[in-house]
Amino acid sequence: MATLLIRGLDDAIKLRLRIRAASHSRSMEEEARAILREALTGGQTPPRNLAESIRSRIEPLGGVELEIPPRGPIPEPPGFE
Repeated sequence: MATLLIRGLDDAIKLRLRIRAASHSRSMEEEARAILREALTGGQTPPRNLAESIRSRIEPLGGVELEIPPRGPIPEPPGFE
């Protein structure tokens, strides 16, 4: 992860960032990350988990239909005597 230091930030901008961060229940640092992320990804937020990431890549191609195997009886658990 990279580190970014912003110098010469106006006090009014810092105050607005603090208020915005508080309204989203985030730190100012996390709020600044969210603002940069949104601005640089065109408003698209990255998928939050692996399943969403895979779905976003496969769905435009028509998806994948998998055959669901039939259920069978549940086997007895092993004994540990």
